Amino acid sequence: MLVPAPEGFEGAYRFEALGRLSSSVNLQRGGERHCIVKDAAGSHHLWLKGERPALPMAALVPLDETVLLRLAGLMRLKRRLDRHPAGPLPSAWQVTARLRRRLLDMIRALDGHLEGASYREVARALYGAEAVARFPWKTSSVRGQTIRLVADAVAMMDGGYRKLLRASR
Repeated sequence: MLVPAPEGFEGAYRFEALGRLSSSVNLQRGGERHCIVKDAAGSHHLWLKGERPALPMAALVPLDETVLLRLAGLMRLKRRLDRHPAGPLPSAWQVTARLRRRLLDMIRALDGHLEGASYREVARALYGAEAVARFPWKTSSVRGQTIRLVADAVAMMDGGYRKLLRASR
């Protein structure tokens, strides 16, 4: 969130400096603007309050569990304002191939669960009949994995996705 800087910070970047950054989305409402600034390594999502081109700007960073991620994002924006490459996204913001695969499996497991499928039926759909039949069902690692996927998917559905969106792990 970028806001007008308090008095005494006249040397800070002015809001007009954001004009040279290419933004793909600009939503204005009242005295606020939300924009997404394109960057090859990952876009910057900005929330501007009280923006006037000639005013110096300051970053408002809430002191919560994501403060370090917010500061990393702010440093990337600062590099862009200094006309340097922003650099890579913080690793916590990157969705790895493994996490992407797990999230897709969670969605598939949740779909089956919400349709009334048993854990065994969900496991067959995810891993195949051969993997399910390989070991006794009650002690099978496939069973445990399926139960965890469904439980995690239900937790995500019940609001846990916000944690994913905040990129806090």
